[in-house]
Amino acid sequence: MLSLLRRITQEVTAAQTLPEALDIIVRRVRRAMRAEVCSIYLVDPNSGEYVLMATRGLNSDVAGSVSLKSNEGLVSLVGRRAEPVNLEDASAHPAFHYLIGTGEERYCSFLGVPIIHHREVLGVLVAQHEEKRRFDEGEEAFLITLSAQLAGVIAHAEATGAITSLNTNAPPSGSDFRYKGVPGSSGVAIGRGVVVFPPADLDVIPDRKATNSEEEIRDFYQALEAVRQDIRLASNRLSQHLSADEKALFDVYLKILDDNSIAGEIERKIREGNWAQGALRQVIKAHIGHFNRMEDPYLRERASDLRDLGRRILSHLQEKAPNLAERFTEPSIIIGEELTASMLGEIPIDKIKGLVSVMGSGNSHVAILARAMGIPTVMGALDLPYAQLDKVDLIVDGYLGKIFTYPSEALINSYQQIVDEERLLEKEYETLKDLPCETLDGQRLSLFVNTGLSADIARSLDRGAEGIGLYRTEVPFMVRDRFPTETEQVHIYRQQLEGFAPAPVTVRTLDIGGDKALPYFPIEEENPFLGWRGIRVTLDHLEIFMAQIRAMIKASAGLHNLKIMLPMISNVAEVEEALALIRRAYVEVKEEGYDIKMPRVGVMIEIPAAVYQVKELAELVDFLSVGSNDLTQYLLAVDRNNPRVADLYNSFHPAVLRALYSIVEQVKDEGVGLSVCGEMAGDPMGAILLMAMGYDVLSMSSTSLPKVKAVIRNISMEQANDMLEQVMKLSHADAVTQTMARLMREAKIERLIRPAQSSSVN
Repeated sequence: MLSLLRRITQEVTAAQTLPEALDIIVRRVRRAMRAEVCSIYLVDPNSGEYVLMATRGLNSDVAGSVSLKSNEGLVSLVGRRAEPVNLEDASAHPAFHYLIGTGEERYCSFLGVPIIHHREVLGVLVAQHEEKRRFDEGEEAFLITLSAQLAGVIAHAEATGAITSLNTNAPPSGSDFRYKGVPGSSGVAIGRGVVVFPPADLDVIPDRKATNSEEEIRDFYQALEAVRQDIRLASNRLSQHLSADEKALFDVYLKILDDNSIAGEIERKIREGNWAQGALRQVIKAHIGHFNRMEDPYLRERASDLRDLGRRILSHLQEKAPNLAERFTEPSIIIGEELTASMLGEIPIDKIKGLVSVMGSGNSHVAILARAMGIPTVMGALDLPYAQLDKVDLIVDGYLGKIFTYPSEALINSYQQIVDEERLLEKEYETLKDLPCETLDGQRLSLFVNTGLSADIARSLDRGAEGIGLYRTEVPFMVRDRFPTETEQVHIYRQQLEGFAPAPVTVRTLDIGGDKALPYFPIEEENPFLGWRGIRVTLDHLEIFMAQIRAMIKASAGLHNLKIMLPMISNVAEVEEALALIRRAYVEVKEEGYDIKMPRVGVMIEIPAAVYQVKELAELVDFLSVGSNDLTQYLLAVDRNNPRVADLYNSFHPAVLRALYSIVEQVKDEGVGLSVCGEMAGDPMGAILLMAMGYDVLSMSSTSLPKVKAVIRNISMEQANDMLEQVMKLSHADAVTQTMARLMREAKIERLIRPAQSSSVN
């Protein structure tokens, strides 16, 4: 049975269209179960009716034109219950409803199983027999397994635009269709969608015998050079908006194009007899398959880069290279199955209001660039019917990772109020830049920023940042094709230290692994988030760790504002070993004549083991910084980059709040600095609770800083303590956020946070 399921799955996955996939299933299931009938009913997203979409055994002529209402028939009963219905005499059941024109009157037995995707019933898969008998347990299990496969097929069909509505061509205006993705860059964008797509499709290129191999080789290298020029032009077009580190993303593309092994493989295929386009397809798809099989998310992203470059080379070979810039007459929301950095570079910056990508994560090149340029972005919108959204009105909520299609006037107005209020608040925030972040009764809270790109420095200072609470050193490592030298690192860190001097700058040692990887240092693991990452990697590679520590200390010469932070700490021994190495590096650099002081050293508290050893860790270091993103992820066992479980990731979960409060209680008498860096610190609601718990430093994105300061300056410490006391008694995350929303409304600070709380209009 397992081998049969695999064969059906492979056939369905290879289907080119939804009707073809559905027909494969009903045909193969009918044969496998020796049933007289197999049918598929899908839920119309507009009417809620169950439409007969494919059948073998019933009258196939009525497929697509007959349906059952959401409250009639056995099919709808399966959907309402969201569980199988197995009957030996269907007509005797009270819910039975004869569907005219199908010819089902002679069939007695009935087995229907729901097709469920992301907790939503998409349809029902049905098998029927003439004789009166119940289907056995094995047959029922087989059909349930197939229905799970069908759910994925339908979801993919929706994402690729194969189905939008089963009875109409498009959803009606004002439907407020909502889709969920992963936040890529914060902000709200309201506008019309423009679907962008690669100029050529490698998948459809056939093999063809080359009539003149030398001419084909010449054409290929001309196309290769043309793409190099395109990438350079795209990089230059964005140069005034990006720092050197950010522009290095385009260098990754050029490095791939300069890879002699790939070009050599294509040339060899041509010499073996294939034409240039066929040879290109063979080699590029082989490499894409290699990257796609990799477990590491960052390396899988390189498959999309390679696919994009292959298509661009193909477009020049076909002499059909389009000019994306000509498609944009007004600012638009850019949508694509796989947005890439080079696509972004072809579009004038003033014409981009927002970005939506079906594939990708917050680690994608596009997400990195979008954050650098302040463009609201949602990644990983897996179920978005993107192919149907060209010139369609959209709303992109980059805070919560949501996209609304065909928004109603009421929803547009609600989000427009957020956009307008953000603009007004930005003006108000300017007056707060040089004022301290303190409560109405004088409780002081320090607001720092998280940075990773050189462009963050100016933005952070403009918003009144008091220092850097987290500088992510992996970013300059990620945009190169090799480890940066010690000298290069000194220059990188010096920019951050000088930019904020004399304010403190906390530099985190290299934190790779999990969802962050280096293209030249692949880490292949079954479970990367629980594997070789953070301090575990660098302590195993002392040459990497020591070069980085020496560079940090050298960069601090004469400034003396460096703080070093160690990530992914799970035990005391790691800290002791790292401290010994840091002291050794300090002595070495001191002996070289640098004007330096021993930097303060701290650790990140981001995994449960560290929470329960925080007192022992505090005795070893100068400060502790809670990484709220990873701590939430590990406590709740939820991958925050996975849109399938995104709803489970919630920093206001009672377990997270109790862990955060426990940390403060354990170290309150240890005399160490205590901060939080992560999304929770930048959420005004979270900032209030963290301040009340006893955290004295919050570090966040520069965009969040003004909002947090405005809120803190408009409440008293007594109010904050009362809010904390009320929510710590609650047992549900939703209850926490609802209670906090009510309390903040009563405190008359709702207006100050509404732009960051776009869920209020959902």
